[in-house]
Amino acid sequence: MKAHDPTDSATTFAEIGRIFAELGRIKLGETDLDGVLHQVADLARRTLPGAGQVSITMIRDGDAYTAAHTDRAVLVLDEHQYARAAGPGLDAARNRTTVAILDAANDERWDGWPRLAAEAGFGSVLSAGLPIGERMSGALTLYGERPHGFGDDGVTQTGTFVRYAAVALANAHLYDSAASLAQHMQAAMESRAVIEQAKGIIMGERRCSADEAFAMLTRVSQDSNRKLRDVAAALVERTQRAP
Repeated sequence: MKAHDPTDSATTFAEIGRIFAELGRIKLGETDLDGVLHQVADLARRTLPGAGQVSITMIRDGDAYTAAHTDRAVLVLDEHQYARAAGPGLDAARNRTTVAILDAANDERWDGWPRLAAEAGFGSVLSAGLPIGERMSGALTLYGERPHGFGDDGVTQTGTFVRYAAVALANAHLYDSAASLAQHMQAAMESRAVIEQAKGIIMGERRCSADEAFAMLTRVSQDSNRKLRDVAAALVERTQRAP
């Protein structure tokens, strides 16, 4: 049995600390969820032991797709998983666990998917679940260039990495959702404002009630097959241009 070297642990902790610091430097206001996913994939490839290439599988409302990848070869392999509805990345994402393929050329699971990885030049594969939210889950998949490419330290470090990355991705998802909601609310407020302006113009011109003015706008919208907001905006713009 190999004697424990305390410097190994110190190096591992220092490396994990550096990775955590890099994840913490991701500025949510300067990128979206896709941008964060690509940064996480690139960071994993650069820092995790045994990672030749990396992909991130996401499952949103039951649909699986590759949200980030560092090489087209792993994207193709991921798509073979989705076609089979089975594979290490899908299992890791669905069960929020870690799945390892030690020797891809001699692994028969998932209808022979590991052999495809071996033919693409990857001897081992390690997938770790990324818990992100109730309706969204994912997995970080590391593709190693040789069999048995992920030792115990690599598996441990990958597990720590995905826990940190899951926090960053969950925050990015929440930020994305909040920003999207804010944009929709802003658009709704702007639409309401322009519609109210158009109603006011019609009421002044036709000497009618607010309900009657709205009914006129609605009728024009339906007859012209245009959105109500667009009809209202055109009326406001035309009135503003009039002498």
